[in-house]
Amino acid sequence: MSTMDTGNNENTSKEVMIRVKGLKKRYRLGRIGANTLQGSIREWREKKKDPKFADNLKAKRNRIFYALNGVDLTVYKGETLGILGKNGAGKSTLLKILCRITAPTEGTVDLYGHITSMLEVGTGFHGEMTGRENIYLNGAILGMTKAEIDAKIDDIIAFSELEEFIDTPIKRYSSGMFVKLGFAVAFHLDSEIVIMDEVLAVGDMDFQKKCINSLLETANNDVRTILYVSHNMNTIRQLCKRCIVLDKGKVIYDGDVNQAISIYLGAKELMPAEIVYGPEHRPDDYIIRANKRFTLKKLNLVNRNDPVFSDQEDAVLDLTCKAERDLKKVGFRFELWYQDGSKIATSLPGYTIDFPEGTSTARIHLPLTHLTSGRYTADIVVFQLDPAGNERKLDAVYPGFTFQIETVQDRENYVKWDHRHWGSVRLDDNTLESFSASPDSGNNTGE
Repeated sequence: MSTMDTGNNENTSKEVMIRVKGLKKRYRLGRIGANTLQGSIREWREKKKDPKFADNLKAKRNRIFYALNGVDLTVYKGETLGILGKNGAGKSTLLKILCRITAPTEGTVDLYGHITSMLEVGTGFHGEMTGRENIYLNGAILGMTKAEIDAKIDDIIAFSELEEFIDTPIKRYSSGMFVKLGFAVAFHLDSEIVIMDEVLAVGDMDFQKKCINSLLETANNDVRTILYVSHNMNTIRQLCKRCIVLDKGKVIYDGDVNQAISIYLGAKELMPAEIVYGPEHRPDDYIIRANKRFTLKKLNLVNRNDPVFSDQEDAVLDLTCKAERDLKKVGFRFELWYQDGSKIATSLPGYTIDFPEGTSTARIHLPLTHLTSGRYTADIVVFQLDPAGNERKLDAVYPGFTFQIETVQDRENYVKWDHRHWGSVRLDDNTLESFSASPDSGNNTGE
C-alpha cells in the first residue's frame, strides 16, 4: 500500500510545524568490536575454536538495518497525529530523531516550534529529593526558567493530584505517582509541539482521562501540535484526528484514523463467503471440548459472495454442525468485536433448538441494523442449557467470520459516523412526536 499524500488543498493554508523529507536511519547489526579486555579474550577463544569465526564475525559486522527508510511527513499546527506500527517498525526512532536525541543518517527534519518530549516521563528525577524539588529540577531539564516554574508550580501540583505527598522524597512514590508528577511538569511546559510515546499507559483511569481531555482541549484550540504513539486503539481514536502507519521503516498509510487502525490490526482482508473451521479457529479447544459431543464444521453466507453488508439488512448464515448424539436445548451466541479489538455487542439466541445425531445445518439470521460502518469480527459460541438453565460450551470458533458494514448514510454522503465519540452501535433514530411554543417564547425581556 502506498503512502497517501496529505498535502491537499485543505492543508495548504495551515501553518507547518514539522516537515520531514527522505528521512533514513541506518544501523550496523552485530558486534562492532571487542571494546573491553573480556570481549577481546572471548573473541580470541572463539577464533581458536572455529577457523570460520572471523569470517562470520566480519559478515555480521557488515549487515545493515534501516530503522527508517525514506520517511516523508508534514504535520500542521493544531493536528493530533497518531503513529501506529508493530514493534521494530520505526516509531521510537522517528520520535527520537524529532526530539534531537539521535541524528538521522539521511534526510532533513525541519521543526517550527519548541518541543516537549514525553518519551520517558520523569527522566532526571532524583529519588532523594521531594516532589516539589523535583518539579524545579525536571522543569529546568525541560527548559523552563525558575520564574516560569514559580508561576506554574501550583497548577503543576494540582494537576498531578499529589498535594499531600509533594514534600515527600519521591523514592517513596508508587510508579503511578511518579508518572503523574512527570506528566504534570511536562504538560505545563510552554511548547508548540508535544511528542508522547505510550506515556498514558501508566496511571489510573481517571488520570488518563484527565490527560486526554487536557490534550484534546489544547489541540482543538490549535494551541499545540501533538504526536502520539500508542498500542491502545481506544486512546488513539479518542485523541487523534489523523494517523500514520509505519512498517519496516516506511509510512504505508497516512490519513483516516479508523482506516489506519484497520491496517495496523491486519484487517485488510475479509474472510470468504464459505469458511471451513479447523484447529486454527479453536485456540481454546482443549478447554471447551474435552468431551467432543458437538462440532461446528462450516459456515456459508446465504445468497452472498462476500461478507459486505449494509446497515439495513441481516447476515443470513448456514452453519453446518455435527452432533455425536442427540442434543437438546442448543443455542448459538455471536460475540462482536470492532476492528480496534474492542468488544461492542453480543447477539443471543431467541430460543434454543434440538440437534439429532449426525450432520445438520442451522440457518441463523444475525441482525446488523445497529452497527455503523467499519470492519467487525464475530466469535461464535455454541452452548447447551442443562435442566437448571446453566450454560455449557459445546464448541467455539475465534473468529467465526469477519465482515464489513457500509451504511446507507455513507453511500448517500450524509454526515460520516464518528467512531471516536459515538461508538460502533447506532440506536434507532429518536422521533419528536409534538412540539409547541408558548406565545412569548424567545421574547422574554426580563421586564
